[in-house]
Amino acid sequence: MTVPGTFRKAVEAKDLSAITGSLDPGIEFHSPVMVKPYHGRDSVAALLGVLLEVFEDFHYTDELISAGRPDAPAQALIFNARVMGKAVQGLDLLRFGDNGLVTGLTVMVRPLPAAMTLARAVGRRMEAAEGPGGPSGTAHL
Repeated sequence: MTVPGTFRKAVEAKDLSAITGSLDPGIEFHSPVMVKPYHGRDSVAALLGVLLEVFEDFHYTDELISAGRPDAPAQALIFNARVMGKAVQGLDLLRFGDNGLVTGLTVMVRPLPAAMTLARAVGRRMEAAEGPGGPSGTAHL
């Protein structure tokens, strides 16, 4: 079982194994540039592994924990980073299930030029990892 804070510590440590362990097997990941979400621990972990490589100087600056729904806790983590030299600001919105694992992760990033650079960098790496004819054949994030 995890609690809000476990995911953050794993990301800050760049520990993909710990990040993966904090994810529910049925996690749904919503991207700022993809219409359809990623589903499942393995797919989301692969994407998060690429993000760990692509983000430079990544650090969380703020953390908000929802108190509104005890049955569905949520956490927002605000971050700053660079992608290929471009400054990016973002927010990771996490939802937790009964088991304490992350069941939902929505990422939002700004400004648009940095978001597009991020999408291109991640898309290239994901396509290389998936090989020709991967799941979507389009940019990922």
